[in-house]
Amino acid sequence: MADFPSKVTTETSPPQSTQPGGSSLRGLAADVTTKMDLTFIRSPRAIFMMAKIFLGLVHWGLIASTAYTAVPAYGWVMFVAVTLWILSTILFFIILFRVQLQLTVVPWPLTVMVYHGVATVLYFSAFVANVATVNAFGWSYFYRHMAAASKTLEAHQAAASAHKHSEVINHIH
Repeated sequence: MADFPSKVTTETSPPQSTQPGGSSLRGLAADVTTKMDLTFIRSPRAIFMMAKIFLGLVHWGLIASTAYTAVPAYGWVMFVAVTLWILSTILFFIILFRVQLQLTVVPWPLTVMVYHGVATVLYFSAFVANVATVNAFGWSYFYRHMAAASKTLEAHQAAASAHKHSEVINHIH
């Protein structure tokens, strides 16, 4: 036992992380918030986008809660609602996390303008299909859902139009 060293330390140190921000959740949150455009969140453009995303979610939720497969036109309404809700959400996060600054090859003002133009046409066609076939449900339980969905789609179009106009004004200034 004489060979046993007399000075042994049993202290351990925390693991050193090689990633920026550390390995803790606090470091992860700090990394995420430094990448976010916090001035965008406070802008009217972001508020319109968040309203558009919320109304789109309500719209397709109302359509999905009914027997929308009974009338073929509602398949189109559901497709437009879900597809454009997903694309709007993706566009919101692209702008929020400033991804457009890394993708300089894409002409973003033109891309966003074309997206909103196509979305307006698709939303209008879904609105017409929804309003034209809402009477197919008569005064059944689903009638109120479909009527509310058509009104939500109308409000969603208004939010999208206001967002498009705010982008044009921001681009001019």
